[in-house]
Amino acid sequence: MLTPLGIGVEKSWDAMCRGESGIDKVTQFDAKDMTSKIAGEIKGFEPDVYIEQKEIKKMDRFIQIAVAASQMVMDDSGLKITDENAPRIGVIVGAGMGGLSSIEFFYKRLLENGPRRVSPFFIPIVIINLAAGQIAIRYGIKGPNSAVATACASGTHAIGDAFKIIQRGDADAMIAGGSEACITAIGYAGFCAAKALSTNNDEPKKASRPFDAKRDGFVMGEGAGLLMLEELEFAQRRGARIYAEIAGYGMSGDAYHITAPSPDGDGAYRCMKAAMADSGLPLTNIQYINAHGTSTKFNDEFETMAIKRLFGDYAYKIPVSSTKSMTGHLLGAGGGVEAIVTVLTISKGIITPTINYEYPDPKCDLDYVPNKARQAEVNAAMSNSFGFGGTNASLVFKKPKM
Repeated sequence: MLTPLGIGVEKSWDAMCRGESGIDKVTQFDAKDMTSKIAGEIKGFEPDVYIEQKEIKKMDRFIQIAVAASQMVMDDSGLKITDENAPRIGVIVGAGMGGLSSIEFFYKRLLENGPRRVSPFFIPIVIINLAAGQIAIRYGIKGPNSAVATACASGTHAIGDAFKIIQRGDADAMIAGGSEACITAIGYAGFCAAKALSTNNDEPKKASRPFDAKRDGFVMGEGAGLLMLEELEFAQRRGARIYAEIAGYGMSGDAYHITAPSPDGDGAYRCMKAAMADSGLPLTNIQYINAHGTSTKFNDEFETMAIKRLFGDYAYKIPVSSTKSMTGHLLGAGGGVEAIVTVLTISKGIITPTINYEYPDPKCDLDYVPNKARQAEVNAAMSNSFGFGGTNASLVFKKPKM
């Protein structure tokens, strides 16, 4: 993963365990006229470390960081793509907004210099499925190749869809997750107009405060999070290191509003319920939930409501934390990064905190692992992602069979 906390899993994970914030002033464009001037930016990313110079100009930033993440995945997994296995390996990478910065750049060039100054690579630079396409081309991966565009649930849906592709026998392994990079003037103008972003510009590192009574909106971030999913026996035969087993996937729709979640938390409840049913696990097996936890009034309140509705009194015994308190909201990449965090929680026995939790909200009354990481044995865990348009996705992971 690449996040505002660091490039690579180790750097991001270690920073999360320390409860650090990756949020600071926006540097990628001049935000002086925006109501929100803060972001979770990836620091020090150099695309030529991962991509040949001549190929960089054919990729928007969201594709570049997805390709970088794919290299990390391939290196960590040790999976070698051959002529024999290539048709049985696939890629699904989700994004919510796609190549927004390149759309903005080339539209300005069009207006100023005319159509001949628009790159012939413009379309493949910006379209969402070219993250998966570029990764497949890079490694010769010839199996299922797709993209998901379900707003902030994109990365989670991509992982869940990849899980089902393997489960039904159409692939042996899938690279899956999400990538997003839309810290741009037009992106900010839109979210600011919607009054969705935090305006705590004077204290960037305290601005993302999920479940806290003083939360005032989410902080936009960028990043990529990809996993290698494999059919169990395929992974065992090649001696793969197995961090966790994916056990369940749920989807639902609110059918309520284009941006606001259903006020009774019904869509989130049904989504989590479906994931648990798919996993076959008792509700009391869940020992951690990585919440969507955006730091917006309604999401945090209604997600809490949904968790209590599904788990009943047991909800108060489940640690629930929001990675977004440290990274900001990575939009379509959030689900990929947060799935990795959930897997590492199971693998390493550490629950990352919800930082900036200072003022309890009576409507958000669960155990949000406030401010400090916690050591705990976690045998099964859930990760939630909910997006604009009322699209919801939940994943359940558990300790692997050994």
